[in-house]
Amino acid sequence: MTLRLLKWLLPIALALLLTACASGGGKLQRKGEATAFDMTLTSSLDWARIKSRRNELWTIDGVALNRLIIFSKIKPGEHVFQLVRERRSRPDGPWYRAGMRLDELQKLVADGFVDQQWVGIQTTNLRPHSFGSVEGIRFDVEMTNPDGLIYKGTAAVAERNRFLNVLVWIAPQEYYHGRDVAAVQAMLDGMRFK
Repeated sequence: MTLRLLKWLLPIALALLLTACASGGGKLQRKGEATAFDMTLTSSLDWARIKSRRNELWTIDGVALNRLIIFSKIKPGEHVFQLVRERRSRPDGPWYRAGMRLDELQKLVADGFVDQQWVGIQTTNLRPHSFGSVEGIRFDVEMTNPDGLIYKGTAAVAERNRFLNVLVWIAPQEYYHGRDVAAVQAMLDGMRFK
């Protein structure tokens, strides 16, 4: 199966996962405190949650309209979005390395989106952030999907015990981003590790 075909199948798979969520295969997360892996988040919004072994997809209105993707325990040498392991044929990919600087972590997430064929990626407002006792970063992102729709969002990234945790929320610039950005920013700012 070619990489191009896989990239077309990914949105379909996500849509099927969302359907499974609505039919009992997922979980409705009411506003309030929630645990995702070893992280605690407090949200003022209700979410549909679809969990796999090391990542979760959260959405309010459907993955095309808004999505929070939570990646837990990304291993050294692994793709920032847990897609594949590092290959000798591609040493310059978006592979996580333990001990990366804060600006390198921001670039790593941006490179992960480039790897998924998003274009015009701009990251802004890089800032150090404490997630309880764990130091990490927060930053904002703007990019265009392969179909030309502009998305804006925000990210939280923290290295803990030589693993990386990445939380990225994106929504179309028109309407959905502006509607939920304050609530999502507060949720990610308040994220803590257990």
